Amino acid sequence: MRERTIAKSVEFIGIGLHKGLPVRMRLEPAEERSGIVFYRRDRNRYIKVRPQSVVDTRMATVIGEGGVTVSTIEHFMSTLYSYGIDNLLVILDSDEVPVMDGSAIAYSMLLDEAGIQEQRVSKRVLKIRDRVRVQEGEKYVELLPSKEMIFDFTIDFDHPAIGREHYRFNFTKQAFLKEIAKARTFGFLKEVQYLRSMGLAKGGSLDNAIVLDDYGILNPEGLRYPDEFVRHKILDAIGDLALLGMPIMGEYRAFAGSHALNHRLTLELLKEGAYDIVELDRDSTEEQRAIAYAFATG
Repeated sequence: MRERTIAKSVEFIGIGLHKGLPVRMRLEPAEERSGIVFYRRDRNRYIKVRPQSVVDTRMATVIGEGGVTVSTIEHFMSTLYSYGIDNLLVILDSDEVPVMDGSAIAYSMLLDEAGIQEQRVSKRVLKIRDRVRVQEGEKYVELLPSKEMIFDFTIDFDHPAIGREHYRFNFTKQAFLKEIAKARTFGFLKEVQYLRSMGLAKGGSLDNAIVLDDYGILNPEGLRYPDEFVRHKILDAIGDLALLGMPIMGEYRAFAGSHALNHRLTLELLKEGAYDIVELDRDSTEEQRAIAYAFATG
């Protein structure tokens, strides 16, 4: 199996979540082994996607270099991961990735338009060798060895519309599109009001998020999945782990995980060296067949 980029350039304009202003975003093919790189053309600064580039995780995953940042990259990165895109240049004229509808489905459509181009070098995978865990009180995230690619997430909110939800997701690209990609981000009305008082979340609306008051969901169309909240947490987790630059052969588990914990997990994994880098060549092992199936484009 080979590394992938997109087959042709695509460009679109969307709204940034916090400033509420139009953002022009262009995707261009990139060379083998170059990874995912953002280019802020308004600041003439390249920012390579990697755990060490993360500068903030309070409300989203934010990367930066030399004081120049790109915010809210997790939904887009989740889509790139699920399409098996290894190398890409992302050109922006602002400091935010467009929020789209608060899920990953619009990005999936964009990648379908761009198409996938297989490259010349073998794809590399991070095979989890030893358990790595990050914990904060009852909250935790961890990676464990597995011959499958699994995301297992539990949330527990003291809210009548959410409560305790659990979802175990066996990753494939097609399963991502069916089970995860349409799950939207969510927030509470009082938090949105507070953020707007600080000049943030100006682009947030019922069109790009599930919004809850103290009693229920304010979106008139309701939920896309009965357990949309925990599915979106898996979408976020995939995007956060995508910063490692390679697909993960292993199992991710979380209870009340967050961007901050996911970021700490990626750093801990690299620090502990609890993985092997496997190149997917023509030798057809069981694990390689599983990965090839997971990223099948059909």
